[in-house]
Amino acid sequence: MIPFVSKTLSSSMNNCKRMHSTTTTEWTKNANLRSMFGKYVDKTSVFSWNAVIADFARSGESLEALNAFSSMRKLSLHPNRSTFPCTIKSCSSLSDLRAGKQTHQQAFVFGYDSNVFVASALIDMYSKCGHLNDARKLFDEIPERNVVSWTSMIAGYVQNDRPCEAVSLFKELLLVEESVYEEGVGVDSVLVGCVVSACARICLKSVTECVHGLVTKKGFEGCLAVGNTLMDAYAKCGEIGVSRKVFDGMKENDVCSWNSLIAVYAQNGLSAEAFSIFSDMVKSDEIRYNAVTLSAVLLACANSGALQIGKCIHDQIVKMELEDNVFVGTSIVDMYCKCGRVEMARKAFDRMKKKNVKSWTAMVAGYGMHGRAKEAMEVFYEMIRSGIKPNYITFVSVLAACSHAGLLKEGWNWFNRMKCEFDVEPGIEHYSCMVDLLGRAGYLKEAYGLIQEMKVRPDFIVWGSLLGACRIHKNVELGEISARKLFELDPSNCGYYVLLSNIYADAGRWDDVERMRILMKNRGLLKTPGYSIAEHKGRIHVFLVGDKEHPQHEKIYEYLDELNVKLQELGYMPNVTSVLHDVDEEEKGMVLRVHSEKLAVAFGIMNSVPGSVIQIIKNLRICGDCHIAIKLISKIVHREIVIRDSKRFHHFKEGVCTCGDYW
Repeated sequence: MIPFVSKTLSSSMNNCKRMHSTTTTEWTKNANLRSMFGKYVDKTSVFSWNAVIADFARSGESLEALNAFSSMRKLSLHPNRSTFPCTIKSCSSLSDLRAGKQTHQQAFVFGYDSNVFVASALIDMYSKCGHLNDARKLFDEIPERNVVSWTSMIAGYVQNDRPCEAVSLFKELLLVEESVYEEGVGVDSVLVGCVVSACARICLKSVTECVHGLVTKKGFEGCLAVGNTLMDAYAKCGEIGVSRKVFDGMKENDVCSWNSLIAVYAQNGLSAEAFSIFSDMVKSDEIRYNAVTLSAVLLACANSGALQIGKCIHDQIVKMELEDNVFVGTSIVDMYCKCGRVEMARKAFDRMKKKNVKSWTAMVAGYGMHGRAKEAMEVFYEMIRSGIKPNYITFVSVLAACSHAGLLKEGWNWFNRMKCEFDVEPGIEHYSCMVDLLGRAGYLKEAYGLIQEMKVRPDFIVWGSLLGACRIHKNVELGEISARKLFELDPSNCGYYVLLSNIYADAGRWDDVERMRILMKNRGLLKTPGYSIAEHKGRIHVFLVGDKEHPQHEKIYEYLDELNVKLQELGYMPNVTSVLHDVDEEEKGMVLRVHSEKLAVAFGIMNSVPGSVIQIIKNLRICGDCHIAIKLISKIVHREIVIRDSKRFHHFKEGVCTCGDYW
């Protein structure tokens, strides 16, 4: 006898008695049942009722299926083995644990709880309701398991984010299969798909490769669902190239295959590849793209700042009448924010008929990254008034907005309230924002104190925020403490060595700068090359420092020379502290003149109509000299220049930047 069912057996029997005492005409009160019995005439036959329940369950009308089961019992009809799987499935669809337990009790009373198909349905129900221990008890007590019961239990582990246990159980199945395969345990594509999904959550290449080998051995590589999941699993392991090979090796691809590959590229910052795959998909006569496709392409636009492509996708969304789709609408908002058009993002946000927590958070984050903390907080307050509960990411966006604008009091207020009022436990990202907020405001000791008081172990994000603040305020002592922690936590990231070198350079400690350079060389670390991106006529142009590969590089340098003369007339002097090496001032000035953002800005001005906005993306933090120079350039050419660096947006106009020189 199953322990957690036997305790409620007496109440179950009482329920049965009450059902039997109900009048036999009550079922006719349900119009849907009356309509259904136009097909299944005999309301006194359990087989007819089984067909009705199955029809409701298959069509997604789970509540009606449960009502039919209840009505059948009120007619004193005894369910048989075929009654329960569809009834239990309906409980699963509704995630109705109470109804599921009652149905389980009924199955127990009539002796069908140990039937492999009924038990499999119960395992699925308990798993979807989050009661995995109950599901496992049922699984362990099944006398003879089949592939359905194994799949239900493995899927349950995956659904409840316990992928390692899913893979472990699958190993047990393989051992059973070797001994009793001829009796029909077997492995099918659905089961293999569940195991590959577990691999995607474990994110270990070795595990994924082992399962992939089994997929090939069993002949499931041609299965669409398995192939699509394998693509995702390899992508989660960072093996994007292998994901592409899986896609190319599939005998046929459906819309999910194409969407998965586009999303893989977009999520990993490979926007050009995402656009290329989308183009191939559009050219394919067999596959029609959908809302999921366009959302993935919008993500690629957001990451690369491809505004013109994003606008084209937005136009297509309007034509397909998909703007009301909350996921697509949120993607539009995110794309415009990250492409520097926060006003267009707000218009798209206001047009959304339905908004979820991600929609509101995207708008808060958008205003925040543009330094418009006041608007970010107004959206946040409106979100709370509308009844949407902010989540973990929402508060990251709120605190980041406060950090970008230096709103120390506001940031502290929400950092302290997020747990007590909204049950959001402060995590690494929240602490990082607070350290950044305190540090940028000059409260370095307080920021260091907060790190020491953290309930969770500070990671490289937190220490990186403090190191960045030390760079701004030229604090060598705390900079060295932060750097030592970072060298331990993330020794292969050369960015921390460069930041500490910058701090030493600001202090004129050139021997320490040289020591950092030698340390990086000995450890085989190379400085991340800075690059800037400009979009022109739907094409992405990439510029490196001192770039001479671009077809227009000669004209770009000539134009920069002209601009430099006008800059000097306005009193511009190169900010040579941005250059690390201990070389003469003239050489430092020459290095600064060919920084990638200056090249991209010059290209943008040369190739656009007067009065239009210049849009640039920089992969690193914009340097102090470029910030000064581009402010003056915006005044010289009377153009707005928008630069998105690794931290935030800078809107330069008539010699002023929206960041207020606080970044």
